[in-house]
Amino acid sequence: MGMTKGYRGIGMEGLIATWYTKNTGRNLSRFTKIAQRITERVRPGAAILEVAPGPGYLAIELARRGYTVTALDISMSFVKIARENAAAAGVTVDVRHGNASAMPLTDDAFDAVVCVAAFKNFTDPLGAINEMHRVLRPGGEAAIFDLRKDASRQAIDAEVRGMHLSAWNSFVTRWTFELLLLKRAYSRDDLERMAGQSRFSQREVALDGIGLELRLRKGQRS
Repeated sequence: MGMTKGYRGIGMEGLIATWYTKNTGRNLSRFTKIAQRITERVRPGAAILEVAPGPGYLAIELARRGYTVTALDISMSFVKIARENAAAAGVTVDVRHGNASAMPLTDDAFDAVVCVAAFKNFTDPLGAINEMHRVLRPGGEAAIFDLRKDASRQAIDAEVRGMHLSAWNSFVTRWTFELLLLKRAYSRDDLERMAGQSRFSQREVALDGIGLELRLRKGQRS
């Protein structure tokens, strides 16, 4: 009996993980932007979990800002790459291998959870949201950033231009957006419905360019 696959589509292992790392590493400004948003909302020195960190660029940026960062990824290639990237950046990130819907982490362990550009790939998204709730401390917040299903072709073109890729990589990235990622992406209504079925009682969805952000807050214990 094999373990249920935790992701939809191609696994990010080996050469695919290396290509993705190289491509996303060309433009780190979006990670800086998200880290800045988190800095505005999460107290200095807090414990943050990043779910599906990939190469670890956001986790590294958060560690640089003084947070205690744990990162959890289902890809063994990304676990290795993120560990190497954190070491090269001279910061401490506790990178672990595991599935978003069955996290090998204790209850009430984190002040904040963040997940960027990966949520649409989870095979059990509601399970992943409930796991985020479990590992958050009371009063803690989860932020899920992802592509939105109704992102226009013009908005995607503008996003890809901003990545400063070669002509070939721009073509591949645009093709990936339109033929693979948008098919899996959720709409605002999808996310609101899912959040409504979850253990979180406080939730809001904000639209942002080609993406959206689902913000979830765990209630304080009475």
